[in-house]
Amino acid sequence: MAYWLVKSEPGSYSWEQLEKDKQTAWTGVRNYAARLHLNTMEKGDEVFFYHSNEGTNIVGIAKVVKEAYQDPTIDDDRWVAVDLKPVKKLKNPVDLATIKKDKRLADMALVRIGRLSCQPVTDAEWKVVMELAGE
Repeated sequence: MAYWLVKSEPGSYSWEQLEKDKQTAWTGVRNYAARLHLNTMEKGDEVFFYHSNEGTNIVGIAKVVKEAYQDPTIDDDRWVAVDLKPVKKLKNPVDLATIKKDKRLADMALVRIGRLSCQPVTDAEWKVVMELAGE
């Protein structure tokens, strides 16, 4: 199993909306590096759900329930989507400032490549974020 992080602006699609929907197609990714990560995701992988721009924090954990398929929002088979379902809301959201202050997370993609909407998370980074969240 691998770990990932996806970003969404809460005004566009929030964690609360994912919980309400119970599952969603993660569509609209138009960055080549992010597309590569979506293509690598496997069913059962766990995903941090990050609110970007408003709040800037990791708020929950989702799970990949359907691997990469053509993004239905565009007529171009190079772009893909995956399906995610919510697993749990974090006890304590972990904000970007906290992540940047923790030296154990200095190499995390969220810190190094902040604009990437879908990114890998190492096992060690996952454990640190979970610790910070009180999980």
